[in-house]
Amino acid sequence: MTSTVRLFFRIGYLGDAFHGSQIQPDVRTVQGELINVFRSLKWLDKDNENHLLVLSSRTDAGVHVRVNGGIVTLERELWTALTPKKMIRAIDDRLDKNIAFLTVEEVEEDWNPRMAAFRVYRYRLEGMEFWKAPDVEEFTTWLQCFVGTYDARNFARLEEGKNPMRTILKAEPWMEDGRLIGFELTGEAFLWNQVRRTANALFRLAIGELTLKQIVEAIDEPMKPVDFGVAPPEWLVLWGVSWDEFPLPESSHQTSLSPPPTGRTAERTRRSRWQRAAQHEVKTMLYSEWATIGTLPLSYHNSRE
Repeated sequence: MTSTVRLFFRIGYLGDAFHGSQIQPDVRTVQGELINVFRSLKWLDKDNENHLLVLSSRTDAGVHVRVNGGIVTLERELWTALTPKKMIRAIDDRLDKNIAFLTVEEVEEDWNPRMAAFRVYRYRLEGMEFWKAPDVEEFTTWLQCFVGTYDARNFARLEEGKNPMRTILKAEPWMEDGRLIGFELTGEAFLWNQVRRTANALFRLAIGELTLKQIVEAIDEPMKPVDFGVAPPEWLVLWGVSWDEFPLPESSHQTSLSPPPTGRTAERTRRSRWQRAAQHEVKTMLYSEWATIGTLPLSYHNSRE
C-alpha cells in the first residue's frame, strides 16, 4: 500500500468572485484558493511537487459552477485519521464562502478527473440585453444543429495544438414555468468559449441578426472562418460533470427565476435592475443545490463502507 492516497472531491463556486478556475499568478482563482486552504491546514507541502490538486473542468472568470470535480493527493496516514465529515468541515471553515466543498472520497491512484463521461452547461439567454424568446419548437430545431460530432472551431477560441473535434450529446431548451429562458448542452468535453459562442449565435439568431443557414454553414464548413461573438459569462453555469463512478447529482432546484420585464415598462433602467436581481437568483439557486449535494456524511473512515 502506498504512503499517499488520491482523493476525489466535488465543488461548486460562484465565478464572479474569481479570475477563473485555473491557478494564475497574482490573482484569485478557485484552484489557488483550494491549494491555499490545504496548505494552511498543513495537508499539502508547498515544496513537494507530488502533492497535486487538479480540477476536472476549466472555467473562465464570471462562469458559475454547480458541480465540478477534482483530485488531491494526501498522506494516507492523514486520510486515515480524518473522516469525510471532519475534512469537509475543516476546509469549509477556512475556504472562501464563494466556494462550496461538497464531497470527498478515495479513488485509485491513476484515476483522472478530466476523463469525465460528460459535462452539462446551462446558459440563461433571457438575461442578455434585447433578448426575444422564439417559439420553443423552433428553438428546439435550432439546437439540434449543434448535436453530433464535428469540428467546432467556429464556435470556440481554439488553443494551439487543441483538437477541434467535439461531440455534443444533447442540446435542449432550458424552461422555467413553461417559459423559454435558455438552453442546456451536454457534451463529452468542450473547447474554450464553445458554450458562450454557441449562446451568442443562438441569441443573434433569435433577434434576427443571423440566419439558421449561416450557423449550419459555420458547422459544416469549419475551415471557412466566421466569428459570431462571445456571450457574457455571468449567465453561464457549468451545471455538472459526471463520471461513470460518480454520476451527476440530481437537481433539487426550487428557486424561482423571474421573467424579464416586457412591454412599454421594460425601459433600460428597469431592465438593468432586473438583470442584477436575476444574477442573484442564479446564485440563490446554486446555494440551494449545494445545500443538498453537500449534505455531510455520517462519520466513518472509508466513504465506500
